[in-house]
Amino acid sequence: MKASLAILALLTVVSAELFFEENFSSSDWEGNWIYSEHPGKEFGKFVLTSGKFYNDQEKDKGIQTSQDARFYAVSRKFSPFSNKDKPLVIQFSVKHEQNIDCGGGYVKLFDCNLDQKDMHGESPYEIMFGPDICGPGTKKVHVIFSYKGKNILVNKDIRCKDDVYTHIYTLIVKPDNTYEVLIDNEKVESGSLEDDFDFLPPKKIKDPSAKKPDDWEDNPTIDDPSDSKPEDWDKPATIPDPEATQPEDWDTEMDGEWEPPQIDNPEYKGEWKPKQIDNPKYKGPWVHPEIDNPEYSPDANLYLRKELCAIGLDLWQVKSGTIFDDILITDDLSLASTKAAAVKETQAGEKKMKEAQDADEKAAAEEATADAVKSVDDDDDDDEDEEESTPEPEEHDEL
Repeated sequence: MKASLAILALLTVVSAELFFEENFSSSDWEGNWIYSEHPGKEFGKFVLTSGKFYNDQEKDKGIQTSQDARFYAVSRKFSPFSNKDKPLVIQFSVKHEQNIDCGGGYVKLFDCNLDQKDMHGESPYEIMFGPDICGPGTKKVHVIFSYKGKNILVNKDIRCKDDVYTHIYTLIVKPDNTYEVLIDNEKVESGSLEDDFDFLPPKKIKDPSAKKPDDWEDNPTIDDPSDSKPEDWDKPATIPDPEATQPEDWDTEMDGEWEPPQIDNPEYKGEWKPKQIDNPKYKGPWVHPEIDNPEYSPDANLYLRKELCAIGLDLWQVKSGTIFDDILITDDLSLASTKAAAVKETQAGEKKMKEAQDADEKAAAEEATADAVKSVDDDDDDDEDEEESTPEPEEHDEL
């Protein structure tokens, strides 16, 4: 039995595959990645850097958007594969160290038909995944699948991180038509592809032949037929102000007939409505009967991507500075989790360096302010000294 389990574990390890990995560890990364030259777009360039603050200057290097208000489009191809009958893991890191105001931080996976030099926003893709931020209203994680020529968005609101530190985004798609979204190795959303995406028509639809009966009573209360409006109920909403008097300078010929201003009538009771009593014929809310949708057909392969062959960054940013790194595509959940766990150490190092930088900047600003104040005070002292040293003009007797 132990031998069988050992063999099974070995087979599991052997069968796990690493389809693509990019750590941008080499300065010649542009030799593998292709910039789009799609006409009509003003594209920005990526630069290799670990940013202004980091944990490990070499290990933390990634490609950073470098120009404000630009489109960015760069892609890389890899050996084609399918995720048939196995999980698919897409994972990468995003660091919005510029404190992004509006821009994408997602990746797209394509089949082999992608024309890399013509990649643009309308290029067909298989999966789009990652954070997108624009103002306070849009801070979400996109999860989008292509299905029968349409892009199908997740119907849940998945919140992304919006600080300046590195975060790992992970999408797991499983052969049982379920998915998971993780941020920094912690699950933030999961569910069924059929339930959380509009891949398929609904299983049930309202019966078109059914309608609410004419005598159906869905009002829980009715007017009390024995109730009647009191005879003294009707009073005007406003009345002339009894304390108002005609101004002494009022000219009837010029100003017309004087009328006192109106005030709220204290005796006004509003619109009369009869008392409500329980409706003896009440049947509750009418529920439209449903029938099986003849257009619905289950699909056990919603998860399936028959061919994945390229990954691309195709996005727009108002304020540049986002760093992408540690891209991983695999079917090995354990490998992805192990790599994602390292983000905690990265974040700790980034925070330590940034806090030190912030402290230095604050001290420098305070010193600059103090110097400026001292300079003003010195100028004032010089002016006072100059006034004190100015001799009084001599008085001369008149001749």
